Amino acid sequence: MNRRTYLGAVGTTVTGLSVVLAGCEGAPGAGVDETDTDGEESPSPSPTAEGEPETTAGGGETETAGGRTAGTTSQLPNTIEMVTDGSDYYFTPVGLYVEPGETITWVNESGDHSSTAYAESLDAASVTRIPEGAEAWNSGILSESGASFEHTFQETGTYDYFCIPHAALGMVGRLVVGEPGGPATEGQPPNGELPSSEAIVDRGAISHDEFTG
Repeated sequence: MNRRTYLGAVGTTVTGLSVVLAGCEGAPGAGVDETDTDGEESPSPSPTAEGEPETTAGGGETETAGGRTAGTTSQLPNTIEMVTDGSDYYFTPVGLYVEPGETITWVNESGDHSSTAYAESLDAASVTRIPEGAEAWNSGILSESGASFEHTFQETGTYDYFCIPHAALGMVGRLVVGEPGGPATEGQPPNGELPSSEAIVDRGAISHDEFTG
């Protein structure tokens, strides 16, 4: 959503001024012709260095729904990082809103992680916390830095998911597709705490640092 307002150009009116110069005969500088103007001046464009690119408003950044800004991996829309930071293991943003039909990409920034839906149809999950009729997903373990997995979400509702190696350490995440709904709107997942569906819809994206404070 573009929140920037551009200002219109402001014109400048210059009042004409006729100047009559009188010189003393024989004085230094005498004999130089002075020309009266009609008072109208045309502004000259500011010079720019040859080859210098033109800068667009906003510094070339792209603002997206939920206040996210495209630029780096962590800022790309619909992208979730999988992070190992010392003894902390987490997804960020930990809560993300998307529209039905959009694709989410998980990127492994560090460590060994998975993105796995809480769906009893998967051997790794003991409960179901995705909408009825929704397709479950499991990325498997991603070990290389920069490795990624993506999944497209069609059914509206709230989706909870976890990292297989680090579920017991609280590495869980939540998505809201279109609007809250389904079993994930009731309480918290078995392995950790997550922001409410309503907060995710309201803010668009909630980072791990914002949620844990």
